Amino acid sequence: MARHDDAERDAGPDGQPAEFDVEFLGRRRPAVFASQWSELGFCFSLLGSMLMAEYFVSGFHIILPPLASELDIPAASQTWPSSVFSLVTGAFLLPLGRLGDMYGGYLTFNAGLAWFFVWCLVAGFSNNYLMLIVCRALQGLGSAAYLPAGIMLLGKSYRPGPRKNLVFALYGAFAPVGFFFGILIGGVSGQFLSWRWYFWLGSIVLGIVAAVSFLTIPRDFRRRDGGSGSSGSGIGSGEESDDDKRCREIRMDWWGVATIVPGLLLVVYAVTDSSHAPDGWASPQIIVTLVLGVALLVAAWYVESRVAAQPLLPGDLFAPRSMKTLVAALFFAYGTFGLFLFYSSFYIETVLHKSPLLTAVWYVPLIVGGVVIGTVGGFTLHLLPGRILLAISGAGNVLSVLLFAIIPENPNYWAYVFPAMVCGTIGIDITYTVSNVFITTNLPAHRQGLAGALINSLLFLGISFFLGIGDVVVGETAHLGLRKSYQAAFWLATGVAGVALLLYAFVRIGSAKSDLTMEEREQLEAEARQQTQDTTVTAAAAAATWASENATQGADSNDTSATATDTDADAEKSKPPAPKGH
Repeated sequence: MARHDDAERDAGPDGQPAEFDVEFLGRRRPAVFASQWSELGFCFSLLGSMLMAEYFVSGFHIILPPLASELDIPAASQTWPSSVFSLVTGAFLLPLGRLGDMYGGYLTFNAGLAWFFVWCLVAGFSNNYLMLIVCRALQGLGSAAYLPAGIMLLGKSYRPGPRKNLVFALYGAFAPVGFFFGILIGGVSGQFLSWRWYFWLGSIVLGIVAAVSFLTIPRDFRRRDGGSGSSGSGIGSGEESDDDKRCREIRMDWWGVATIVPGLLLVVYAVTDSSHAPDGWASPQIIVTLVLGVALLVAAWYVESRVAAQPLLPGDLFAPRSMKTLVAALFFAYGTFGLFLFYSSFYIETVLHKSPLLTAVWYVPLIVGGVVIGTVGGFTLHLLPGRILLAISGAGNVLSVLLFAIIPENPNYWAYVFPAMVCGTIGIDITYTVSNVFITTNLPAHRQGLAGALINSLLFLGISFFLGIGDVVVGETAHLGLRKSYQAAFWLATGVAGVALLLYAFVRIGSAKSDLTMEEREQLEAEARQQTQDTTVTAAAAAATWASENATQGADSNDTSATATDTDADAEKSKPPAPKGH
């Protein structure tokens, strides 16, 4: 009976084998999941991991006032417990994404979740500023491990098609859900419990996600000695595939790690801390860290392009059409999203004087809209070209921050805040889904860890960098008052969103329909090249045979002509002499 069911599942709608029906393959449950429940558990783990990454970003600034009071943290140092998490995450995504390509998504994803769980739990017991900073930084290492591994697992488990679109759309939608969840639990903890419960409640959810992940994530771990836990499709049985062999040849780029990671940390630190330093940009520590950071990034460019045998950012990563333009646009788009989320919550709480719980309620349209767009978009993403969807999302980004930039002193929620939230979810959810599907589809299976690292690096570094710039703008306009300085940050965000929208005009992405995987396309291209070579060789052999036959026929003809000539000559000689005339 099981074989019959498998045969039915492996057959296309016309009774043909499924491998001949790309559209059907793009809609059916991937073979790596033994049942619908295992796929649901897999999706729960991935969506939950995204939710918790945003939870520990958004809710922390809600509990910061009571936390700072209890731990006696000075005002000048209060930004670092908030920003160090995103900073460490963004800096370590590339090397930890490489580990995912080396050892498989199962190991790095679950190890990252376990690490994250431990340090979130410990953070709730922090009794001084230094312990809190260390816990937040080590939490960043956990998210830097499991976020690219999550993208890797999604990209390898699902082939191009509507099913992949739906899962990626929901994955992106859970970022604002996590943001809302963080604000809500932060508000409840700050008002009714203790700031410590913010970490402990988050740890409970993380523990549940980690347990389900351990049981349902497909085992794709690899042994560097040549053994494997993956199948020919990348995940599944115990046979080693060509992809596994290529992954086994991947090595860590230690020169890249030594230059990229500290370079990013120092540059983002300089930008973020400049507005809080005693002399601003002229402060010695800002100048030194900025110069060192830029020097290390220049060295990283040289190492990655000239020295490294297997660079963290290989040049062919940007080979697909529109990839470079899309990467630049995403950096600005995610920066806009960060400015919108953080300064809108600050504005609602500190300028409009709303409670944390009411602030969370005001974000409900962002959450509901994200889930609706994720669900509907997953079923329609293959119908509209990606460039049209990016234009819509870019316009949504612009409007979301523009509405806050022009908001009056006593605004009507339905006239300003509500449409801004709707436009905000249109901006981030569509952008995240379209870009994720495009990047993972255009990279082979052994590069999916790199794909996840690139996607999340753009997200975290874009947010961290432009929040630092926003902090500078707010600091420079502080003499105008809190409301005006926050509106200046929104005008900055409007300009950043405008740049992203302009860059989208030069991105050419088609619809995310059912298609061949990267490996299948490469195989077909290789077969076509081989067929062309075989045809060329066959044609050359035929031409040589034809020439040889013609040459043989020509030689036989010449021999025949020569024989005929000799025969005529002998006949002439044998004739009797003609009688002489008189």
